[in-house]
Amino acid sequence: MRRIALFCFLPTLALVSCSKDLTPDQEEQLITNETQANVEVAYPGETGKVSEYYYAGQQISVEEINGDYIYEGDIMLPPDMLSLDPVKLVYEQGETPSNKSVGRTSGRWPNNTVYYSIDSNLASKERVTDAIKHWEANTSLNFVQRSSQSNYIYFTSGSGCSSYIGMIGGKQNITLATNCTTGSTIHEIGHAVGLWHEQSRADRDNHIKINYENIQTGMEHNFKTYKESGYDGKEFTSYLDFGSIMMYGPYTFSKNGNATIVKANGSNYSVQRTSLSTGDTQGINSMYPSDTTTSPTYINGEYYTLYGLTVLRYYDNWYYSGPYGMKQVVLQGTVWYYA
Repeated sequence: MRRIALFCFLPTLALVSCSKDLTPDQEEQLITNETQANVEVAYPGETGKVSEYYYAGQQISVEEINGDYIYEGDIMLPPDMLSLDPVKLVYEQGETPSNKSVGRTSGRWPNNTVYYSIDSNLASKERVTDAIKHWEANTSLNFVQRSSQSNYIYFTSGSGCSSYIGMIGGKQNITLATNCTTGSTIHEIGHAVGLWHEQSRADRDNHIKINYENIQTGMEHNFKTYKESGYDGKEFTSYLDFGSIMMYGPYTFSKNGNATIVKANGSNYSVQRTSLSTGDTQGINSMYPSDTTTSPTYINGEYYTLYGLTVLRYYDNWYYSGPYGMKQVVLQGTVWYYA
């Protein structure tokens, strides 16, 4: 497990499960099922301009569609945390911080409580209520209908399935088109509480192969590892988890019906949108311990994004890789300073 943006987890997970090779008929059926069922994207069938933005001190590929900033298909990024040019995120001791907001929220929902509201016009509201029940049954998170709370998730209809990462502050949408299933809703809630996509973990090439020749033109940027996007560091678990509900399907963004992702040995795999895997719950329970008085566990050797900055935990100190190399930093309130 690695941690990254907005104190959110990157790919989680456990051991790779074995699967038998599929017959041609089974593979054809899998293609049909996978292409229809498992791709969560904010704007299905639409593409936009891809630009390199700075986010939390790192440069990543972001797609702009209809005024929204999208990462890896379904992850929405708040505009106040994006910049075409580097933004000063770390200050010298005694220096007065600028007034520019860079998403100073820690990204974690306080007291393991996620407030939410459901759009009265959203179809099939049971997708939301069933997904919430699943999260509450398998984690220490509580979901409470919003009354007057300022930070909350708003489940609403949209072109596709999408969510922000972690608590970004204020009202944050999870969009659900009519074909977004309960499983897709569980997936999007995963983003909202801090999980990233599993297939982008830094060591993924040890476990999967990306068939770039099968990817839709202009969608290649969605298949970068987090290391390629500027983040580094070891994973918390030894293997990529094919069972994670946060894992891309094998035909995600396929242009020809052929797999865009296969196992490292070339064999196929299937993806599930039924429930959180053991690794998913392992990651979330590290971030949200059952004892709400216990602070989240920061693991040495892991990256986190806290209060707008991606930092490395090393020997119980924080380090930032910026324009002056790797420097130790300290968090004072909600602002980062060089040590």
